[in-house]
Amino acid sequence: MKPETTFDMEQFSTRQNKISRLVQREMADILLQLNKSKYNGKLITVSIVRVTKDMSIARIYLSIYPSGFAEEILSEIQLYGKSLRGELGRRIGKSVRIIPELEFYIDDSLDYIDHIDGLLHK
Repeated sequence: MKPETTFDMEQFSTRQNKISRLVQREMADILLQLNKSKYNGKLITVSIVRVTKDMSIARIYLSIYPSGFAEEILSEIQLYGKSLRGELGRRIGKSVRIIPELEFYIDDSLDYIDHIDGLLHK
């Protein structure tokens, strides 16, 4: 069974994939700066970004370590959503027509892998 966050690249258009990679690269940089100032000692990575066909919504999957803080950090990042979208717009505004709305989710695939690994070692 595949985890929810696994996607086949073929089902997305070339344009969607380009925008997804652009948003992923820029959001990773934005969150790195936020991480340094607010979440010192925690690791936040943008594992995958998927953009809808009309390019209006970007679903951003975050991997947060240690995972015990994941829900708390995710809810804070969701509160910063508008300002993060504004910063993203300043960075990619010349490359895209529409700055997508941002939706943040936790990518728990690493926890899933650890769980399977633990079961295999028993």
